[in-house]
Amino acid sequence: MNDLLTVPQASEFATQFLKKLVTTSNISYLIQYGRVKKFGHNGSTQIRKYDLVNYYKSNLPVRESAWKKRLGDDLNWVLSFDQYREYETTKHVHRLHPYKGKFIPQLVEYFLDGHIDAFKKSVFFQKGDIVLDPFCGSGTALVQANELGMHAVGVDVSAFNGLISNLKVSRHDLSKIQATLKELTQKLEQFLKDSRALDFEAELLAKLKDFNLKHFPSPSFKYKIRNGGINEYQYGREKEKDFLKIYNALVKKYGIRLRQKEGKSFLDKWYLQMVRGEIDFMFEQIKKIKNVDVKKVITIILSRTIRSCRATTHSDLATLKEPQTTTYYCRKHGKICKPLFSILSWWKRYAADTIQRLKQFENLRTNTEQICLTGDSRTVDIFSELAKRKPNLARLAKKQKIKGIFSSPPYVGLINYHEQHAYAYDLFGFGRNDESEIGPLFRGQGLAARESYVEGVAAVLNNCKKYLAKDYSVFLVANDKWNLYSRIAEKAGMRIMECFKRPVLNRTERDKGAYCEEIFLMKE
Repeated sequence: MNDLLTVPQASEFATQFLKKLVTTSNISYLIQYGRVKKFGHNGSTQIRKYDLVNYYKSNLPVRESAWKKRLGDDLNWVLSFDQYREYETTKHVHRLHPYKGKFIPQLVEYFLDGHIDAFKKSVFFQKGDIVLDPFCGSGTALVQANELGMHAVGVDVSAFNGLISNLKVSRHDLSKIQATLKELTQKLEQFLKDSRALDFEAELLAKLKDFNLKHFPSPSFKYKIRNGGINEYQYGREKEKDFLKIYNALVKKYGIRLRQKEGKSFLDKWYLQMVRGEIDFMFEQIKKIKNVDVKKVITIILSRTIRSCRATTHSDLATLKEPQTTTYYCRKHGKICKPLFSILSWWKRYAADTIQRLKQFENLRTNTEQICLTGDSRTVDIFSELAKRKPNLARLAKKQKIKGIFSSPPYVGLINYHEQHAYAYDLFGFGRNDESEIGPLFRGQGLAARESYVEGVAAVLNNCKKYLAKDYSVFLVANDKWNLYSRIAEKAGMRIMECFKRPVLNRTERDKGAYCEEIFLMKE
């Protein structure tokens, strides 16, 4: 057990030990974040077999039993999909753009496909059926319906969500998109030649590298933190102050202007001056693109880029607190980090990634139709709107009706769905419909908010029933902590036939606690 293993050897051993694939990247993660102790040097890294076995024994089996103890023995661990790696749960177009509150594609596939097992004892949808998602979000259900040979209709109150969803399921001229991206990247690089931003950032990165190698050696620093050898807060604050002197000197040397003039918009507050200049420049270039589809795809690339370039710490990227204009100690990475001073690197990365993901989906897609309609699911006339946008699908829908629903309504008082993309609404000028959201964060979680939520979701189901086949199946994914869904079903003239309870692993970077959600199967 004291044998030393190389990273590839550890990957092979762990795969056999756990009886599931463990990649070299998985092992490198354990080393990088101090889960196991590193021996040797880069290029000859080794870990002790004992440490690896001890880590897995103390974390994996205990998790399932501990969660069931807290959440109930009816927790269906099969629906945790813990056998899938992160890149599989964000496969192809599912990661075209970040989106809070979306379910993973494997969950959709589990209930839509033709298999049965010990938990799912019936098949609910067939190839050629039409699936409805009245809370479409970023279009996960639409994409998976396409993969499975089914048609799908989504409805969402957010115009930006509709743009994301429809881009995922549309066909694109990738050669035109690539050519336009190349041209835009060259224009951005030329724009940056006239500023000192890149020179400033290059020198800053060099000094950060030297400073972090000296004071935060990886992975030994994180290993010491995990084992109580260092007071992370005290040490991090001390080194943060030391590096700020270097940072301020560089800002002065290059004449860098950090803050924008006072403004009320999201873009005014959350972007450094130099980054805002690049964003505005690229937006002006995109407005000149004549091909509508190419313009939409590149709009999403720019939106994804600017989301990653907000002036905030890495740990606060999902929940913004205060604009970050200086270097800082980053607990996520265990070293001194910096805000973004240019969008160029992220623009290049996301441009290449988007093309790759669109290509991957193109090889998987079926000859079926999907669309997300922008509107309020409580009142939208689905067949009428389909007739305007997708006449063939409209005719099919009127003939055979919609087979059922697979959707995840917003959770009560958890997310402001428009606000999470405030930067995009500011830049691109989409109309906002915040007041039409059901269960938004800004309304809270009090009794009035919960009552409004019940009425809202029930109204959606009652409206959608008009377009469903007689033997419909409705699947709603929810965390029903207030036991609202029995009332929702009753108000919609439905009954809850089954409830599948699934553990949700790694909800956020900070929240690893036991948590589950229910998948309610409702019928007439």
